[in-house]
Amino acid sequence: MEREPRAEKVSVVEDVRERFEDAEAVLITEYRGLSVSELAELRAALRDAGTTYKIYKNTLVRLAIEDNAPEGMNQMLVGPTALAFVEKDPSAAAKALKTFASNNDALIIKGAILSGGLLDEAQVRELAELPSRDELLASIAGGLAAPLQSIASMMNNLL
Repeated sequence: MEREPRAEKVSVVEDVRERFEDAEAVLITEYRGLSVSELAELRAALRDAGTTYKIYKNTLVRLAIEDNAPEGMNQMLVGPTALAFVEKDPSAAAKALKTFASNNDALIIKGAILSGGLLDEAQVRELAELPSRDELLASIAGGLAAPLQSIASMMNNLL
């Protein structure tokens, strides 16, 4: 006879499923060896990048994503795993993780899910090198503004 799952486990599985559905990307890390204060520092850095850092049991994560998990995802869900759910800019979140990992050897970047595909650790580090969405928008705005400033300056000289 099969046991009924406990209500809190069902609730956690549903929470994980919703977070995966709502996230732009999910970064996968191993946090073994990080102190509570280091985890708090990491959470704060990721929060500034529009990201929520959560620790769940691997078995509950597997249950939550079993129908939608990219191939290879289950191999990343080994050991003490934490998930960073990116709400806005995956590049900014990857930068924050990479920066923290460079100062804390205990944090290991395992990979990410982005646009339904699985990225390995090297690809996440490449993602961190890309300009953030805000940097790209600023660059485009600057590129558009330069010719207008030039025209305004020319008109001013004519008057």
